[in-house]
Amino acid sequence: MKIIPKKSLGQNFLIDKNIIKKICNVGNLRINDNVLEIGPGSGNLTEYIIQKKPKKFYVIEKDKKLIDHLIDRFDDKLTVINQDILEYDLKLLNDKDFIIFGNLPYNISSQILINLINTSYSNFSYKKLILMFQKEVADRILAQDNSKNYGRLSIISSWKLDIKKIMDIYPSSFFPKPKVMSSLLLFKPKINYIKFKNPKNLEYITNVFFNQKRKMIKKPLNILFTNSKEVVNELDLDMNLRPQNLKKDTFYKICLIYERLSN
Repeated sequence: MKIIPKKSLGQNFLIDKNIIKKICNVGNLRINDNVLEIGPGSGNLTEYIIQKKPKKFYVIEKDKKLIDHLIDRFDDKLTVINQDILEYDLKLLNDKDFIIFGNLPYNISSQILINLINTSYSNFSYKKLILMFQKEVADRILAQDNSKNYGRLSIISSWKLDIKKIMDIYPSSFFPKPKVMSSLLLFKPKINYIKFKNPKNLEYITNVFFNQKRKMIKKPLNILFTNSKEVVNELDLDMNLRPQNLKKDTFYKICLIYERLSN
């Protein structure tokens, strides 16, 4: 079966075997591991994961033609789910401590990551995310305060996850070749992190701040709070600062106060 990548789905298949081996090795897979691969494409990484003999192996793929190809290629060695990852309810997998791989479509990669961060099911958890992004997006995920790439994505990503850059990947490693570099990131869940009543509140708060990131923080604070002076005093904030000057922990504290005062 000839596989033609669909531009509409952002498909760029990884074909460099050396890179594929390195990605698989980052997973450090053991026989008893549960594995989930998001967007397996033509199955080149899938093949190497199967060789590690995981306990359970699920792949989620939206493209029906690729589903047929994967079933033909790997038969009963994995469980294939023909769904959009942004719409699929992960708790249906009913397994814990997944290692999740994903060569993510550039156009929805940030939303996939945020969904995984916000996922909290008693019967679904992961111990490692090994995800590929457009390098520009990866730089935003890794950014620290007072840098040009710092913003919502880095704040939300660092809330529950420790993040490490593994490598950059050149366009020549893919078919078709994308016009940009890619980066592979490793995410591991933090043991201790601030618990919010609703993770969507952090998304909302960072959106309010970074919608006008060149403005001083007084304006977003006034949007969020009827009495912003109370928040300023509690956190000892300098009102001359701009959103990119605030540390990640400050945004988490602002979110806690927002939830407290919203009751």
